[in-house]
Amino acid sequence: MVKINKIVPDTSVLISGILSGMIEKKELKNAEIIIPEFVMEELRAQASRGREIGFSGLEEIKTLRSKKIKIKRYGRRQTYEEIQLSKYGRIDALILDVAKKEKATLYTADYVQHITAQAEGVKSKHFPSYDKKKKLKISSMITDDTMSLHLKEGVVPLAKKGFPGSFELVPIREKIISSEELDEIINEIMQTTRYQKDSFLEMSGHTASVIQMGDMRISITRPPFSDAIEVTVVRPIIKLTIDDYKLSDKLKKRLNEKVDGVIISGPPGSGKSTFAASIAEFLENQGKIVKTLESPRDLQVSKKITQYSKLRGSFENTADLLLLVRPDYTVFDEVRKTEDFSTFSDLRLAGIGMIGVVHATDPIDSVHRFIGRIELGMIPHIIDTIIYINKGAVDKVYTLSLVVRTPTGMTEADLARPVVEIRDFESQNLEYEIYTYGEENIVIPITKKRKSGIEDLARKQIISMMRKFDQDPEVDIIDDNRAIVKVDNDSIARIIGKKGKTIKELEERLGISIEVSPKISTLKNEITFDKEETGAYIVFMFPAKPGEIVNFYIGNDLLFSATLGKNSTVRVSKNSDQGKDLLRAILKNQLKVFI
Repeated sequence: MVKINKIVPDTSVLISGILSGMIEKKELKNAEIIIPEFVMEELRAQASRGREIGFSGLEEIKTLRSKKIKIKRYGRRQTYEEIQLSKYGRIDALILDVAKKEKATLYTADYVQHITAQAEGVKSKHFPSYDKKKKLKISSMITDDTMSLHLKEGVVPLAKKGFPGSFELVPIREKIISSEELDEIINEIMQTTRYQKDSFLEMSGHTASVIQMGDMRISITRPPFSDAIEVTVVRPIIKLTIDDYKLSDKLKKRLNEKVDGVIISGPPGSGKSTFAASIAEFLENQGKIVKTLESPRDLQVSKKITQYSKLRGSFENTADLLLLVRPDYTVFDEVRKTEDFSTFSDLRLAGIGMIGVVHATDPIDSVHRFIGRIELGMIPHIIDTIIYINKGAVDKVYTLSLVVRTPTGMTEADLARPVVEIRDFESQNLEYEIYTYGEENIVIPITKKRKSGIEDLARKQIISMMRKFDQDPEVDIIDDNRAIVKVDNDSIARIIGKKGKTIKELEERLGISIEVSPKISTLKNEITFDKEETGAYIVFMFPAKPGEIVNFYIGNDLLFSATLGKNSTVRVSKNSDQGKDLLRAILKNQLKVFI
């Protein structure tokens, strides 16, 4: 009579596919496999939560049935109490009880379970859970210049080769990849992830998983999430230092002395994360405590820099821990969701220097990502520098600041409001303004106007008309509606005319507002004056004839010139810029008037 070998496998053996492998090698003969109901329950629960190990275990049982080997289900379902105690080893104890009652051999890949069985007098066979391979199948497909590997069922395997900003997508073989080959690759990846120290599961699910394996970030998708099985491998191909980027001395000095709220932006594959890693190591070399926030954790930084992921599924929880750790700087790789922007802002306002990585097609787009998520006036307190990376190099650097003034293009003083100025870091030229208009946040590009043919024609026409009053007038076209004309002091009264009649006629003929000012300040005599405040105005009274030109000076600087009216007075609004300057000068006894 042939002796039947009774085998009770636990979940670790079924997940690893050990039994089906033994059958294929004809190492398992005259066997009866007893599968405890507890094991089926555990695998079903894992699969229901979308975990790959649950599906692997169930697929193994399905394979065993197809091999026509004798399989027996045994036992009862778990109680609620046993489910609650499963994380303390309760299920392992119940499986061990089944092996003891059936006088079977326990097959396990868990060494603790193996020695426990031996201690209780139960036959047990231990299988090493993982045989480390010298080279994985995906590793053999990757060359030194491979940025990413793209494997999809029914498609020729593709690889993106080159360097950030200079790469091409090329096939790595002529034969298409099958679902069976992809399943083999995925199983190999999952095995390595469970047992290799430098590998971990960032996101677990049967239809979508993300694994970090060494320097490789592996994304796995299956139907119905994707239309076919797909494996994508992304890896860094170069590691750079700050010196490799050939930054200007001015930018190096800023990074060395003032890194408060920096955003590193750029399109996908431009080298943002590589640059962020170089800044992290640069700061760490300056004696700073540097941490990172990443999901997945794929920044290539030194071991001195601790890399944090989501704590209990949220960066907010990680931020709470960071405040206790008290780092000098934190690199937040891939700020995408509203929760991420909120966490970045909270940490920055808590006093931690923040470096964030943001996807953006243009430098200004990285600021757009914050608008609407954060109060407009707070943005410059959270971000003070934007570094735009393109094709692996620093392409543009902006600085942000908050001022209160009239936005560019508006002329009325009562339109003053908080304005976020975005300036080129190197030249300090103003390139964008952000302010609230009505209920909308407006981002306005500020460009230097080129002198157009129409502008030159207008200037020539104004000069031609002004030569009737001054032989060499200077004309500056401010915008489409306003020009400043500078003439000799003696010519100003003739241009303005009696009660402003002449200047009014000139403005109507030219269709533009004209502001007349002295070209050369000819100081003749200082004149005394009286002043009084009447409502919203300051009225200056002079001992001079109507029509005379008086020049108001603060110290040695000309503030403005005016023509005396019928009563030899000049009236200035207190709310105007000139009126405010006059009030300050009067209080400091700095106002002088010359005639």
